[in-house]
Amino acid sequence: MLSILIWLPVLGALVISFFPGTISAPKTRQIALVIASVLFGFSVLLLKDFDLNNGGMQFTEFMPWIPTLGINYTLGIDGLSLPLVVLNALLTWIVIYTIPPEVDRARLYHALVFLVSAGVYGSFVAQNLLLFVFFYELELIPLYLLIAIWGSQKKEYAAMKFLIYTAVSGVLILGAFLALGWLSHSASFDLRDINTATLPVAAQITILVTLLIGFAIKTPLVPFHTWLPDAYVESSTPVVILLGGILAKLGTYGLVRFCLVLFPEAWVSLAPLLATWAVISVMYGALAAIAQKDIKRMVAYSSIGHMGYVLFGLAAFTPLSILGAVCQMVSHGFILAILFYLVGNIEDKVGTRELDVLNGLMSPIRGLPFTSAILVLAGMASAGIPGLVGFIAEFLVFQGSFTTFPVQTILCIVASGLTAVYFVILLNRTCFGKLDNETAYYGQTTVLERVPAFILAGIILFLGVQPSWLVRWSEKTTANFSASITAYLEPSIATTSPWGNDLVFPAMKQATQPAIEVVKIVANPPDFTEIVEVLDSTPIAKIPNTPHLPEITDIINITNINDSLIPS
Repeated sequence: MLSILIWLPVLGALVISFFPGTISAPKTRQIALVIASVLFGFSVLLLKDFDLNNGGMQFTEFMPWIPTLGINYTLGIDGLSLPLVVLNALLTWIVIYTIPPEVDRARLYHALVFLVSAGVYGSFVAQNLLLFVFFYELELIPLYLLIAIWGSQKKEYAAMKFLIYTAVSGVLILGAFLALGWLSHSASFDLRDINTATLPVAAQITILVTLLIGFAIKTPLVPFHTWLPDAYVESSTPVVILLGGILAKLGTYGLVRFCLVLFPEAWVSLAPLLATWAVISVMYGALAAIAQKDIKRMVAYSSIGHMGYVLFGLAAFTPLSILGAVCQMVSHGFILAILFYLVGNIEDKVGTRELDVLNGLMSPIRGLPFTSAILVLAGMASAGIPGLVGFIAEFLVFQGSFTTFPVQTILCIVASGLTAVYFVILLNRTCFGKLDNETAYYGQTTVLERVPAFILAGIILFLGVQPSWLVRWSEKTTANFSASITAYLEPSIATTSPWGNDLVFPAMKQATQPAIEVVKIVANPPDFTEIVEVLDSTPIAKIPNTPHLPEITDIINITNINDSLIPS
């Protein structure tokens, strides 16, 4: 099923590009919408069949590709990639829907969008390092063309800047992966074969820093963000939704999958620096957004700040903060998509994006009341107002990070308040007040033009009041990520179980007893679970029962524990 998600958009791009005869732009759009709808349907099937109790890879596929180089066609999906795959499917549909029916070179436009979508799908499900790089780079040239051909005044400059920055990002990531594979002497570049524990700490930190820079360029984070304002502002509305709603998540996804998970020891060493870096990005993005006069550029700078929350949650590496970081990726995708869609609608109807010119758009007769109302909702969601999806993501990040980085958490909360400041400025100047031009009469948005806004606004509201539908897919996986890091912070007890499995568990306190040969687990909910030495029943460790206790049993390779399995 994962291969279908990757190769169906590629097939769709080929059909649209090389179908014999002439296809009108509206007909091309209809064909593309059908393909995008099928892709979204497959992503929903993944949600339906996804096992919430399994924090590992699901729907795995494997086929040797170039085994002599360690490159295999290895795919899989877990609680980190699943929400992002669904996000990509939905926003791809919305992007195609928002492409103007009479756009120039429609066949090329839609084909390039599908190629970008295929690259994103492949990146999220690839479980081989070099296969990931292949898909990561697949979207580079199509996006360059989308900006350079259908962008605005400075489109060539913005496209070239995007190309250079993203190419450097890819080179850094490829170099780091090659070094990792060679230094670890792995049989292949599959993630399951990579063992970073054998590397010296200095080598781990060097590779990790290289990856951090590569993915920080893509996200982007300060100071590698300078391509973003130009690329976002000069892109057409569908393309900027692709860039901000989907492509930026490749950077944050890489921070989790290839930085935090592969290098837990080095990540812990750099965590305070990463938290400080995140705070700088968050504060810079908020303050830069306040200074903007162009509402599209203001939203672009706000994206830098909100991506900083993801890094901050990962830096704290608690189960709650990592879960919040993943939720922030998804919520940011929805919120940024609707913001850019509304900004594009305002520009189309009014002809300007300047704050000093826009005013009174909430006017029910001559203004844009629907667009203004949804813009208020989107601004509130971005500012983290309770009841909307932005709140739950930021709350999880702050709640999970406070015990680890209290000062940095408070600074991030202050930056969240600054988000409210620049959106109040935006809304006050664009939506409220009196229209200066008494002759202005802006065309109302049609029912068809409102469809993307309705869909995204509905999701933002629904996930805001029912956050369990956002967190449930990732809770198991992110708890496992956190536990894998915690294992490097605590001493371990290595034992052999009666069922033939080797057990490794991070003790909550230093064990002073001799090496244990046989253990059993006795559950005493809701108080605690004890690991007890069978020989003399001396407690070795106590672990508070939590909703994440199954993750602990996963780590020690015990499944389906019950009383009948515990030796008497």
